[in-house]
Amino acid sequence: MSRIGKRPITVPAKVQITIDGTLVVVKGPKGELSRDLPTNVIVSQEGEILQVNRRDDSRTSRQLHGLCRTLVANMVEGVSTGFQRRLEIQGVGYRAQVQGRNLILNMGYSHQVQIAPPEGIQFAVEGTTNVIVSGYDKEIVGNTAAKIREVRRPEPYKGKGIRYAGEVVRRKAGKTGKGKK
Repeated sequence: MSRIGKRPITVPAKVQITIDGTLVVVKGPKGELSRDLPTNVIVSQEGEILQVNRRDDSRTSRQLHGLCRTLVANMVEGVSTGFQRRLEIQGVGYRAQVQGRNLILNMGYSHQVQIAPPEGIQFAVEGTTNVIVSGYDKEIVGNTAAKIREVRRPEPYKGKGIRYAGEVVRRKAGKTGKGKK
């Protein structure tokens, strides 16, 4: 039995769950998410507890058991509390600002980079170098943060660029100067 798959999911009071065969719909104060799960897993609800079980012990069922449990748990957590991803900008003259709903990045290019948020995503900037991407769908939050990071990935020589909060960038030694003879 999957260690992750057998753990029950506790549903908060303000979250409503509808299970229709393989379709799971989760509604909460932050929004609504739905996902069509594979037929190898069964989602059952008993009061405020969700349980994800597999139909049989085939290899694909065992592989999908923990994954589907995690996906449903992320849906429940997302519509109740939401997710956020923090990014840090390092480099002289590099900064970010929010204009309307869009994120404007000055990253040393000849132009400003403007990023429009997908549905359900909000941008916030603390100071000028800390960007917060928040929303109720963990997958979209992560993908949006990755797109922002790709604007200027951290480079290994000086460490300049956009990195996730807490990310450690392995630094390389630069060229050594021409020595004296």
